[in-house]
Amino acid sequence: MDDIDEIIQEFLVESHENLDQLDADLVALEQDPGSRHLLASVFRTIHTIKGTSGFLGFGQLESVTHVGESLLSMLRDGVLVLDPEMTSALLRLVDAVRELLAGIEATGAELPGDHVELLATLTQLQTRKAPEAPPVALLGELLVERHLAEPHDVTLALVAQDTGDDRRLGEILVDHGVLDSTDVSDALETQGEGRRSAADSTIRVDVGLLDSLMNLVGELVLTRNQIVQKASARQDTDLLRTTHRLNLIAGELQEGVMKTRMQPIDTVWSKLPRVVRDLSTNLGKPIRVRMEGRETELDKTILEAVKDPLTHLVRNSVDHGIEPTDVRLAAGKPAEGTLLLRAFHEGGQVNIVISDDGAGIDPVRIRTKAVERGLLSESAAERLSERETLNLIFVAGFSTAQTVTNVSGRGVGMDVVKTNIERIGGLIDVTSTVGVGTTFRIKIPLTLAIIPALVIAAAGQQYAIPQVNLLELVRLGPDDDTRRIERIHGTPVLRLREKLLPLVSLREQLQLPAEQSDATYIVVLQAGERQFGLVVDDINDTEEIVVKPLGKQLRGVALFAGATIMGDGGVALILDAVALAQRAGILAHDGPDGVLDTSESTDGDRTTLLLVSLSDGRQVALPLTHVDRLEEFAASVVERVGSQEVVQYRDQILPLVRLDSVYGAYSDGEPPASTQVVVCTHGAQLVGFVVHAIVDIVDATLSVASSIDTGGRLGSAVVNGKVTELVDVAHAVGGLLDVLHLTEA
Repeated sequence: MDDIDEIIQEFLVESHENLDQLDADLVALEQDPGSRHLLASVFRTIHTIKGTSGFLGFGQLESVTHVGESLLSMLRDGVLVLDPEMTSALLRLVDAVRELLAGIEATGAELPGDHVELLATLTQLQTRKAPEAPPVALLGELLVERHLAEPHDVTLALVAQDTGDDRRLGEILVDHGVLDSTDVSDALETQGEGRRSAADSTIRVDVGLLDSLMNLVGELVLTRNQIVQKASARQDTDLLRTTHRLNLIAGELQEGVMKTRMQPIDTVWSKLPRVVRDLSTNLGKPIRVRMEGRETELDKTILEAVKDPLTHLVRNSVDHGIEPTDVRLAAGKPAEGTLLLRAFHEGGQVNIVISDDGAGIDPVRIRTKAVERGLLSESAAERLSERETLNLIFVAGFSTAQTVTNVSGRGVGMDVVKTNIERIGGLIDVTSTVGVGTTFRIKIPLTLAIIPALVIAAAGQQYAIPQVNLLELVRLGPDDDTRRIERIHGTPVLRLREKLLPLVSLREQLQLPAEQSDATYIVVLQAGERQFGLVVDDINDTEEIVVKPLGKQLRGVALFAGATIMGDGGVALILDAVALAQRAGILAHDGPDGVLDTSESTDGDRTTLLLVSLSDGRQVALPLTHVDRLEEFAASVVERVGSQEVVQYRDQILPLVRLDSVYGAYSDGEPPASTQVVVCTHGAQLVGFVVHAIVDIVDATLSVASSIDTGGRLGSAVVNGKVTELVDVAHAVGGLLDVLHLTEA
């Protein structure tokens, strides 16, 4: 770009912006061919590019746009009416113009191109004849017809124009008090004379300048933090007052610069209707795109990072999700599919939802394909929950497409989508119902440059944790520590509000020596869909930090997401919550979140089990993949519906199954004051298994097994040196549903 004249550079920037708008306008115009203001907008854009290219001597670009302008002129004048074939030709024209502009931007001159077929198509389309369109109503006629103005009022305004008043008709009527500006706007919209107003209050700024300004503000924030920390240590009132003022100004400046980098998500979304339109035309599927929250703003860097993942998800929904018309009609659905794009702010993050009303994802088919491709063993696939099964689509090499097309089917893409979103600190999840549709949910941060963080300490070193991962802080004294921290299979867990929270020691993860202290500080973090407690030495404060990339020496250490400079001038590493959870074994390193490596081994099937005991001392095991939560209820809250025991649980009625009764175990002792319950999930149904005690969680190889069974249906096996009976959760839940006459969702 250094060798290109400034005028040409301005022409290229403006033309690229106009072409992006052209894509959106043409797709919208196809839905509303009679929209005069859309036609006028498209015509003006092509006319501007043609005129400027002729002035700058770009003959090829001028000739291509000239033919397109002629067709648009006939559409604008009502000689022709837009149809899908014309829309496709005009979109090809936009692509040709974009290609020519790219050549000019790269070399400073037009590159040779073959547009003979396109020009012939555009010329041939001009020979069609269209039915006569009704004449456009004049503004005065519309106002009289709507009883907003009297005929003599309109006549007086027209006379004023004839005698030299250069104001518009609507302005004259408003000034005369005949009607208000809202009435005029409504009438103009009906008349089709609406115009996109010129952005007189905006200027163009080079992105490089904005990035430089952002870096300078980052350095200012770091310097401000240092001054604030040093000033707070002194008893100088004037210095404190000045520092406070500096703090406010720096904060406002930071906010202002951040806003200059913020852009509405519509800058990315505006290109998607064209993508959907082209794919739906090629595949023969009529699809309507709905957008909600187009004004939701994100940092430009974030927008650039999510552009390709969003495009891939939309293409995936059109190709895989929404069925062909005949299939939809046979299923009782509308012939036209619907793709919903929704964006909104929540909890300091941006949520993006991509939802279709297509065929949905069949979990059985997903598991079968995963086994066929060698991603999982059959036994491991059977143990996956529905959520874990759906998340297999994000594993590299996975695809359910029957054939490879130019859209999809090669087993690449969805894993890249997940990787790119997680690279910017985001999360992606998928839910689906067979026959109803599929929904992808993405959570991403607003910005990556300056973020609020919690500063903690371990072994005398400061670390920062982004607040987007932070849920709450817990401090346990010596008495609380022994009462609330328990151990399951050697792993410490915190019983927090009657829920078990796994604990991870930061010192242990950093391979630092343990240290005894009077208090235990726990930072409760969210990593993916899992929560865990990070045990730290001390919790300092929250402050805004400037994210700096790691040096080469630390770039390969997965625990850290970056670094920052603290107020005292020291460097603090930024902890990666997901990496901490993976290293501690709370999240899996490979595959979807929560899917453990349960592939077959030579000495038997390896699986993760929750061990519980019955009242007579026997040991029973449940597959951990079905376990949702471990709860403890007071005996007094257990109620009955007929002969079925239930409890009120998380806005639901939770049915209870006593494993003592299932296995014929009885105790002569006093009934316990509290009830230990293992809440399990099967499909959409929750059920609570009442047990005598929770023993352990083990990763066991069931090498010594037997068909001997007293109620669990899966037989028994030796686990941790003890004969253990295995529970078939699916059978137990299914039997309960039969008893309750329920239908599983």
